[in-house]
Amino acid sequence: MKKSETYLDFCFIREKSGQLATEVQSAFEQLFKYERLHWYLDEKEEMEAEIVVAEVKGMSRWLSEQEVIDHLEENASENFWSMLQGYQFQVLPVMKGC
Repeated sequence: MKKSETYLDFCFIREKSGQLATEVQSAFEQLFKYERLHWYLDEKEEMEAEIVVAEVKGMSRWLSEQEVIDHLEENASENFWSMLQGYQFQVLPVMKGC
């Protein structure tokens, strides 16, 4: 099975509840449970909103950014999509040789 270096950046924003980071953590555990990905969550509060910027990186089976989007569309909850305000993906398939 081919592997790719995978870099996923997400920005989640919603009205302050104090639970956004916990919900993002839980969503990532489900969405990425079969991949060798690790993530870091940076939590912030601005006015009446909470913000989580997430950096996800590691090795995955996806060979393109579109495959990541397809996976998310098939598996992410409606709540995930309502929290998501932006993303940027980079998927770099590992090539044999130098």
